Amino acid sequence: MTNRSFNILFRISFIFAAAFFSLNAYAQSDAQFSQYYQVKNYYNPAAIGTSDLLNIRGGARLQWVGIDNAPKSFAATAEMPIKLFNKRIGVGLLMQQESMGLYNNLTLGLQGGYKLKLFKGELTIGVQLGFINEGFKGTEVILPDGDDYHQNNDEAIPMNDLNGNAFDIGAGVFYTRGIFWGGISMTHLTQPVISLNSDSGDNTMEKNYEFQVGRTLYFMAGCNIPIKNTLFEVMPSMLVKSDFTFTTGEITARLRYNKFLSAGIGYRYDDAVTISLGAEIKGFYIGYAYDYATSAIAKASSGSHEIFAGYALKLDFSEKNKNKHKSIRIL
Repeated sequence: MTNRSFNILFRISFIFAAAFFSLNAYAQSDAQFSQYYQVKNYYNPAAIGTSDLLNIRGGARLQWVGIDNAPKSFAATAEMPIKLFNKRIGVGLLMQQESMGLYNNLTLGLQGGYKLKLFKGELTIGVQLGFINEGFKGTEVILPDGDDYHQNNDEAIPMNDLNGNAFDIGAGVFYTRGIFWGGISMTHLTQPVISLNSDSGDNTMEKNYEFQVGRTLYFMAGCNIPIKNTLFEVMPSMLVKSDFTFTTGEITARLRYNKFLSAGIGYRYDDAVTISLGAEIKGFYIGYAYDYATSAIAKASSGSHEIFAGYALKLDFSEKNKNKHKSIRIL
């Protein structure tokens, strides 16, 4: 391990440790996906360009079906490696939209990652720059009459539709070596404060409403273990997340046959048991996951459903076809 690599790792560790011990709890806006292993760069902006593939993924999640206004989430990601000044780097894009009750949010991000060789593997240091939009449907607020707990003129509850934007930053590190991958990241590093304004444009009677997005720390790891003399692979993985007031984690075990069909089971702490199915053929992927709640919410919901689809395209970084062309005389 070189002195340069050691210094880089030390600085990264210091940044994340400092962020860890200075956090307060604020509202979260990251969606939850049971197939987190399919959209790694949703959670970690450094999980980009880890193979010679252009990876595109898009999916939707219906959470707690049967409960009115339960969360509905959509995410789309793309990531790939490129060569810049003869150096391999990663680039990625992220879009996420979620509605939950009277709230909705939209996140857009551009990701970039610097790569270096470390311990016979590859370390990527990544950052995500973008913006986050938050909205509140105040016109759909219903306050009951005739009780001692609600006031129809409560100034703390907006009665008109509000919307606001803020600049957003995320960062992470991601390491791959052979069959192993893993990383640590933090979203909403600056804890952006979003000032909510009336959608109607009439702010003369509007109070000052703000929404602060809290930081969230993620740790993610997994591996692909071939079973000797078979076409099967065991693919365990885990995801731990914390806003430093509430911490939860999930583990998943998948079995894949011939890099084609996969099935798995997982457990999210004090929340749900998940089952998943997936298929890959000629670069195309489709996957489905079902969550059965293990908490009291199972009495009101039939579970959560999630589907992802995508495409992976092989990129050729060789020099053999560089500047290759045909003469117009023989076209």
